[in-house]
Amino acid sequence: MKILCVCGLGQGTSLILRMNVENVLKEMGVQADVEHTDVSTASATPTDFIITSNELAQSLQGHSAKIIIVNNYFDLNEIKESLSAAL
Repeated sequence: MKILCVCGLGQGTSLILRMNVENVLKEMGVQADVEHTDVSTASATPTDFIITSNELAQSLQGHSAKIIIVNNYFDLNEIKESLSAAL
């Protein structure tokens, strides 16, 4: 399973989200290849799941991946709930 964590520029925010997603997945016992990137690259990258904000999710409509919306990239409980619902 491949997961992309997406922010506008693919630098800081998506890296923080990636680290938190990896921690949550480890806690859940789920194996996944997690990467972080910008919204433009994500739109052309094949993946199973995209985790991003509601605003950026609008830009990714039509992507074959299941899009998971997370409002607070620091809230591990929100990330866990969103991932649990999607997996």
